[in-house]
Amino acid sequence: MIEISNVTKSYNNISNAVENLNLTINDGEIFGFLGPNGAGKTTTIKMITGIIAQDKGEIKINGINTKERPIESKKQFAFVPDSPDMFLRLKGLEYINFMADIYEVPKAIRKDRIEKLAERFDMASALGDKIQTYSHGMRQKIVIMGALIHDPSVWILDEPLTGLDPKSSFVLKEMMKEHANSGKTVFFSTHVLEVAEKLCDRVAIINKGKILFCGTLEEMKDHFKENSSLENMFLEMTENE
Repeated sequence: MIEISNVTKSYNNISNAVENLNLTINDGEIFGFLGPNGAGKTTTIKMITGIIAQDKGEIKINGINTKERPIESKKQFAFVPDSPDMFLRLKGLEYINFMADIYEVPKAIRKDRIEKLAERFDMASALGDKIQTYSHGMRQKIVIMGALIHDPSVWILDEPLTGLDPKSSFVLKEMMKEHANSGKTVFFSTHVLEVAEKLCDRVAIINKGKILFCGTLEEMKDHFKENSSLENMFLEMTENE
């Protein structure tokens, strides 16, 4: 569970990148975070994950305050950033073991997890190669594998499907559904509105740092009084702003 209460962030003390943000992402749901470029999506995700600190407000992950108990809160989630270009000189297996070491995953457990993740993402034959030799999609897959190696209850994914081939995209979406169905939390940002429409239990639309809507797709359609697609609703909502 992720709880965001009255959170505000400014980079210049003049205008707010995120203003008075309130969101609750429940256990057992896939929650989509939508918005145009520069809307405040990545800033929000960076605050949730502790990469940057909010100026005001409170963020809790599984009841743990991210400012008061930063290390403990970070152990609660997997984070996949919007760029997979990191640790390029490490081999794939070295990177995953590095992530497993950080999260203190026992070696007996990690071996089985690595094998299962590598099989699902079709990466077993590439684990001995350096990440710098990987395609963009393969880098994305190795970052996802590293993020999931400690089997956290909360997944925070920033544009996770970007660069994935159709098969891997399908696998990740199925894993997101499995994770939510087991009573755990998936929070992800996306520009692909069709994915959000098919995958999410609830969505929030952010623009200019403010939440314009939060709820189910049915509630959004009721709000617009028409049987419209998510894309049409999204465009109308953000253009009006």
